Amino acid sequence: STQSTWGHSECLFFFVCDPFSPFGKSVVCHHGMKLLARDFEKDGGGFVRVLVEEGEDLWHLYNLIAVGDLVQCKTQRKVQSESATGVTTSEKRIITVQIKVETIDFDTQGGQLRLKGPNQLKSEYINMGAYHTAEIEVQHKLTVQKDLWDAMHLERIRDACDSTLRADIAAVILQEGLAHVCLVTPNMTIVKQKVECTIPRKRRANGTARDKSTQRFFDQVLSAMLRNIRWEIVKVVILASPGFVKDDLMKYIMAEATRRELKEIFENKSKFLLCHASSGFKHSLDEVLMDQSMGTKLADTKAAAETRALDEFYKMLSHDPDRAVYGPTHCFKAAEKDAIGTLLITDALFRSTILEKRKKFVALVEKVRETSGEVRIFSSLHVTGERLGQLTGVAAILRFPCPELDEMEEEAED
Repeated sequence: STQSTWGHSECLFFFVCDPFSPFGKSVVCHHGMKLLARDFEKDGGGFVRVLVEEGEDLWHLYNLIAVGDLVQCKTQRKVQSESATGVTTSEKRIITVQIKVETIDFDTQGGQLRLKGPNQLKSEYINMGAYHTAEIEVQHKLTVQKDLWDAMHLERIRDACDSTLRADIAAVILQEGLAHVCLVTPNMTIVKQKVECTIPRKRRANGTARDKSTQRFFDQVLSAMLRNIRWEIVKVVILASPGFVKDDLMKYIMAEATRRELKEIFENKSKFLLCHASSGFKHSLDEVLMDQSMGTKLADTKAAAETRALDEFYKMLSHDPDRAVYGPTHCFKAAEKDAIGTLLITDALFRSTILEKRKKFVALVEKVRETSGEVRIFSSLHVTGERLGQLTGVAAILRFPCPELDEMEEEAED
């Protein structure tokens, strides 16, 4: 029974996570979302039960859960009760609900996934059909039930459970008095902390006051780095700024590491990478990741791989336009001709509430893979995903020229 399957999930096996493992339905993912139980087949119905272990797992769930799915979880609800004397009191209780999802909202900064819909589970505290908003956070368990699990759902679960796909780039984008400490994961760029500090201008302040303000600013930045960077996972720590602010910060970090015996700084000194950025705002990270001179230094990171793929598409569009297409119509037609060498597509297209539209894009991905093409799925929360989104969210580099695709467009316009 479903109940016995869930009960079995509490007895966990320590293997690298594979949702389709022969070891059974309970698998633990190290440093990824925990898959506690599953009972489904590709292109069939069923459920998964998971434990949210960190913020990025919520992003995976945001892409996994769709309108119409059933989600069962524990949640807080304000419950009213009446005493024998007729006094009505209200208190919050932890209850179990099963929501038929109607709206999905993901708060990246607050680290919360909100699911709203009518309750489908009998309970003394909430009526059947009563609307409730469940707030899913880290360390919450939930069961997701679908009528249809397609190829992209299965891939999303694999990605969520893959311990290697975690934040492998840390970046501090700064200018005088402003810094953003960011983590770049395969699925999003997260601003972990914004640091602001007033630094007097050179002409208006004596050197001592300015130096003290700068030191206070650097100290806050270093504290934010030590608090938010997982040194054992990141491959690169970028310090980027206009002028020499990054160089001064690096000197301060090393001086403080010596003074305070910060072991994690010394052990990871080789990971630091200093480069130019036009400002201390988040969007400047885009410039850094797109910089060709950074390519070899970031070669092992997924963000760099996406950047290279997008760069290659733009180059092809410029130098050999018959081998570069974008937009759903052109990409579908190119796939029919087995012409797609590399497909670039954003995850936003798979979140479509129109099932037929989602099915078409899932079929496109499967078709390209069947013909030995490469598929790169871009996160809409990444700068690269945002850029691809401006090109309709789907583009392709072709194996051979297809000038007739442009002609088809012209004929359609005529």
